[in-house]
Amino acid sequence: MKRILVVDDEIGALTLIGIMLERGGFEVLKAKDADQALSVLDLDTPDLIILDVMMPGMDGIELCRLLRQRPPTQGLPILILSARGDAKSVMSGMDAGASDYLPKPILHHDLVAKVRHMLDLDPVAND
Repeated sequence: MKRILVVDDEIGALTLIGIMLERGGFEVLKAKDADQALSVLDLDTPDLIILDVMMPGMDGIELCRLLRQRPPTQGLPILILSARGDAKSVMSGMDAGASDYLPKPILHHDLVAKVRHMLDLDPVAND
């Protein structure tokens, strides 16, 4: 089972994204901010990381940049999910090293399909 780390400071969003991914057949690791995400990553290396942009302390763009400098995570797929869907925000996410960028709100099918695609898995979700 593929493992995904979801980093989002909004507990509701973290829970919802986690449920969507679990229903899609993934194991979900959760962190509410960059510090917690780095603690999780010190113990475990997931198959993919999903980052929110707007978080207290280090934001998702900075965290993405940092993850690209760390050997265990530099090659992992990173998906940024953000309420900011404007071109400038998308470009800053991609420039920081994100593999892809999706605007919130996200539909269950779209999220699972995107994650499956990023992990080179069969696109049919387990709904």
